[in-house]
Amino acid sequence: MSFWLPGIFGSLAAVPQQPGVSVTSIYYHTSVTADAAVARAKEIGAGLLPVSISASVQAGLGSTADLAIVVPTYTFASPVLGGQATIGLMTVAGRNSTSIDAFLNATALIGPFAVSGSRFFNVSETVTGVGDLYPQFFMRWNAGVNNYMAYVTGDIPVGAYDPTRIANIGIGHGAVDGGFGYTYFNPATGHEFSAVAGLTYNFKNPDTQYQNGVDFHLDWGASQFVTKQLQIGLVGYLYQQLSCDSGSGDRVGCFESRVMSVGAQVGYIVPMGEVQGYLNLKAYKEFESENRPEGWNVWLTLMLSPAAAPPPPSATAAKRMSYK
Repeated sequence: MSFWLPGIFGSLAAVPQQPGVSVTSIYYHTSVTADAAVARAKEIGAGLLPVSISASVQAGLGSTADLAIVVPTYTFASPVLGGQATIGLMTVAGRNSTSIDAFLNATALIGPFAVSGSRFFNVSETVTGVGDLYPQFFMRWNAGVNNYMAYVTGDIPVGAYDPTRIANIGIGHGAVDGGFGYTYFNPATGHEFSAVAGLTYNFKNPDTQYQNGVDFHLDWGASQFVTKQLQIGLVGYLYQQLSCDSGSGDRVGCFESRVMSVGAQVGYIVPMGEVQGYLNLKAYKEFESENRPEGWNVWLTLMLSPAAAPPPPSATAAKRMSYK
């Protein structure tokens, strides 16, 4: 299982935050299907299909997940390296349901004899629990309408995971991820474009001795603020594995995976006194997948952060007040 969740970044990703504590809450729903190659890899990984069997497999995989993602962060007021530093911890909880339908025509060696046969089977599992922990660190810089970001994050594998299950919430291994982002945002015109690219290094799963290859990912968003508060636009992502899977537990070969996606978004800024809310709804449709499930997903995000301080009064206004 790979670490990166495509679509986690979106519009305004590199724009500096208000200093203080912020909380981002996300409801994430996904529904995907996969062909025989992915289903067979999942069966072998869970120990449902022995590699010693020579089999022709006609199979399909289906999976749905509903996750609650909560990300508390703290943004420092004092500049760091000429920019703004933010630390955070992403937590996940939810439900994952996965099923595999398969028809096998198999041949197995029993002593000196070759025995052939066929059978149909269905495996369905559902797991509800908490996921892994994801510490985060961000640096952001602002230069007028241009905003820049560097980040590093990772996976602490403490979530609900069992190598013999086909449905899990945790991924069963550690990972380190880092990358860079850019946002163009012009408040005068309302034009906005953001892109965040990164690389993930996955550590070996100690239970399965399987190690996913290095992957590249790109999340992007483009939007127009039609008012000072209402935003509409497009979103998308690319996920591309760059190196082969490996390890003594790798029984499916290189298995480099890929998926692309495009979708739509709508956002709304909600002033709430000393707190500012930002509500965003985005949906993605995936395509061009290889060695990876393909489907669609929806994100509903609410971010609560300190409101921006009001602009200081002009010198003229201050002078007039002094005469009263």
